[in-house]
Amino acid sequence: MSQAYPHLMQPLDLGFTQLRNRVVMGSMHTGLEDRFYNYPKLAAYFGERAKGGVGLIVTGGISPNREGWLLPFGGTMNRITDAVNHRLVTHAVHKEGGKILLQILHAGRYGYHPFVVSASATKSPISMFKPREMSERGIAKTIAAYGRCARLAKIAGYDGVEIMGSEGYLLNQFLCARVNQRDDEWGGSIENRMRFPVEVVKRIRKVVGKNFIIAYRLSLLDLVEGGNTWDEVVAVAKALEQAGVTLLNTGIGWHEARVPTIVTSVPRAAFADVTARIKKEVSIPVIASNRINMPDTAEAILARGDADMVQMARPFLADPDWVNKAAANKADEINTCIGCNQACLDHAFNNKRVSCLVNPRACHETELVYIKTSKAKRIAVVGAGPAGLSAATVAAERGHYVTLFEASSEIGGQFNVAKQIPGKEEFYETIRYFGRQLELKGVTVKLNQRVSRADLEAQGFDEVIVATGIAPRNPPIKGIEHPKVLSYLDVLRDKKPVGQRVAVIGAGGIGFDLSEFLLHDASVSLPISTQAWCAEWGVDLQAKVEGGLVEPEHKAPLRQIYLLQRKESKVGAGLGKTSGWVHRAVMQKNNVAMMSGVEYREINDNGLVIAINGKEQLLAVDNVVICAGQESLRELMPKEGESTRANYYQIGGAALASELDAKRAIKEGAEVAAKL
Repeated sequence: MSQAYPHLMQPLDLGFTQLRNRVVMGSMHTGLEDRFYNYPKLAAYFGERAKGGVGLIVTGGISPNREGWLLPFGGTMNRITDAVNHRLVTHAVHKEGGKILLQILHAGRYGYHPFVVSASATKSPISMFKPREMSERGIAKTIAAYGRCARLAKIAGYDGVEIMGSEGYLLNQFLCARVNQRDDEWGGSIENRMRFPVEVVKRIRKVVGKNFIIAYRLSLLDLVEGGNTWDEVVAVAKALEQAGVTLLNTGIGWHEARVPTIVTSVPRAAFADVTARIKKEVSIPVIASNRINMPDTAEAILARGDADMVQMARPFLADPDWVNKAAANKADEINTCIGCNQACLDHAFNNKRVSCLVNPRACHETELVYIKTSKAKRIAVVGAGPAGLSAATVAAERGHYVTLFEASSEIGGQFNVAKQIPGKEEFYETIRYFGRQLELKGVTVKLNQRVSRADLEAQGFDEVIVATGIAPRNPPIKGIEHPKVLSYLDVLRDKKPVGQRVAVIGAGGIGFDLSEFLLHDASVSLPISTQAWCAEWGVDLQAKVEGGLVEPEHKAPLRQIYLLQRKESKVGAGLGKTSGWVHRAVMQKNNVAMMSGVEYREINDNGLVIAINGKEQLLAVDNVVICAGQESLRELMPKEGESTRANYYQIGGAALASELDAKRAIKEGAEVAAKL
């Protein structure tokens, strides 16, 4: 047992089986579950996490029948042939000493297909298809389908199942009056609304017997109008325990909720208090979840007695060895999940295979392989931003001799800018991780060194990876040299003063980040507390009212900001699918004027002159901050046909500077280094 994290590493005895520690790898759809030919890749993905020490793994959601599909022909377990494919997964996990549950997920009205059903015929805001109201016969058939799915899961070698009853999926739809508008024995009172999930649990327990784990993911805070009150949540939890549930898992918020629950701006372990409250109401083990990403946070939850286990999903995309590193008291070596959603949930909701911004090997374990080299080379990496750090550490891991050159006094590149944005403090963790990896892997780091190609050639490197990044681009606007004009680096890196009225030119990710930075009071310590965050978003952790929603706290904005773009499209349309709405909501809360279709005519002493649809107007601003794109720094790259001693590669912003993209940069760095 780890001396550093004794509660986290303590085994959990369930009577008929024992879990080797208190860590749950939570369910996350990867895109590999839906096609049988991807199951070898899925097995490699789960097997690597089991080898990394996770006590209990939960698969991505698998439907019990056609109506429950998330997507057309989505992953389903309703035939014996399905069970055969899943044996690859269970064998891979058991081989490494882990245990794994199949998550049974019926999408209900969240399904993206024409067969969707729900408690009532009320359309979801996140699917184009209106559901049919389930008949009593349909309910009975679905209960049977859950039982059949669990029986097949047992045949497939799973140690149990998790019933997805939160996040607004079918069982949650039956539980809440928001969707359940029935007046029969399946609707109305909470006793009637909970009947469906309770019957599902009873059927599964009858089918699988006593010695089989049944976890239930229950929504403790719905965070939507028409959600359940705390008393109703407690009533459901007690009924589920009585019906035969082994573990009670925490669910927070529906997918359609307008309150963020897992993005990086949500404080760590923000909802642990809610789990602690439900733990007092039941006698079965309870699992805490949401924005738990490092061992100290997880250990504190368990040490306080707020939960019996902690669940993390995305942190195991970021680092499959999370548990082993924690057990060895090497938390400083953990590749921390920064909660960005860019390669995981954004991919999942766009029907792409999931990966991880800080770990491009996630869900690509059989394709992106770091094989030890048989011929070590001398490799120079120029630029210690995300791309260069990725390339340097992977190349060194493979056994090459790597020298990393950085013109500034610290590693991190644009992450040193991003980490200053309120709600993006987790970016510090990625810089810390790469810094430690440089030490462990023996990379020679030379800071404050701007090298030329002549320098590199003279030092006799075999390969040179150019990761020099970008320089901000100045758009051709009359008056662009005016003293009131600043670049985003002037503000974020050089801390130049900014007035009270500001125009931000460029409404991409950098423009939104810069605006959020300017809305923040520098005297307020970061990250903000859970209490302050709840007040900002109108969350009542006591759930005294339906769904746990209260009136958000309104404060006067710190500055008047105009966020402008040339494009005619909606401002922020290019932001991430699962986090972009959060950034737009912050702008709206602070009365930021988001304007599209803008023509920039002149910057002068009076401010910024713009025109929209040909109508000219003056924005009387103190400063104009330019966030309108970047230009690649490529001076180290040889011209076509030029002879050099070394082979040269360009990655990250040096290769493409359209919009800063750390996901692409880190992936390119790893891929180039994996091939050398």
